[in-house]
Amino acid sequence: MRREAHEVWAPSLGASGTVMVYGHWGRPVLVFPSEQGRAWDVENNGMVDAVSDLVEDGRVKLYCVDAFDGECWSNRSVPLEERTQRHGAYEAWITEEVVPRVRDDCGGLEDIVTLGVGMGAYHALSCAFKRADLFPLAVCLSGSYDPASWHGWGERGDAAHYDNPTDYVSHLRGDHLTWLQARLSVLLVVGRGDWEVHPTGALPSTEHMAHLLGSCGIRHELDVWGEDSPHDWPSWGRQLSKHLPRFC
Repeated sequence: MRREAHEVWAPSLGASGTVMVYGHWGRPVLVFPSEQGRAWDVENNGMVDAVSDLVEDGRVKLYCVDAFDGECWSNRSVPLEERTQRHGAYEAWITEEVVPRVRDDCGGLEDIVTLGVGMGAYHALSCAFKRADLFPLAVCLSGSYDPASWHGWGERGDAAHYDNPTDYVSHLRGDHLTWLQARLSVLLVVGRGDWEVHPTGALPSTEHMAHLLGSCGIRHELDVWGEDSPHDWPSWGRQLSKHLPRFC
């Protein structure tokens, strides 16, 4: 399997982030790791192997990125509004630096799938909502979608609102909602096993997000696995191997 590592400078963060690339051809999939994860976590925890047939056959090409959660959502020392502003710098790195490299590497303007696990599922959904022109499909495994519940404190301003899908999805209206209804698809997957309810809140948050998407007519699927599927990498590998072949 072709495997490459790239350091991509992030002017908005004042740092470099790693992008691990797996495969030689296929639909590009931008992969976010779990909370405070690194780009190579996806491979080290078996998820690349879980879809190795798709990668080897040239059906998908995986672009796995670093998380910078320690600077934003996981930093409990700063108020919620400041965390959201720092998160905006991370998303700017994704859209302004990583995406152009993915498109150049793929030789065109092919749509990119976002995929995330744990907190990475939030990133996958957030990027797709904000830039469905780039990311028309989000695959979200065991996510929690209410950043205000992540030990948030302080005032909640506009930045906190627009970085919180649980807040803004129910308020979508007009042309923007119509565009998302036509453009965006979301797959939400979660289990009923250990850590999916406590302490992560992934199961109730995922079910609530599915309800919100349904109430505003955005295409989505909800796939809830059983008690044998905990909030952990082996579950996510099995879930990915089930669902990713449908999209490539």
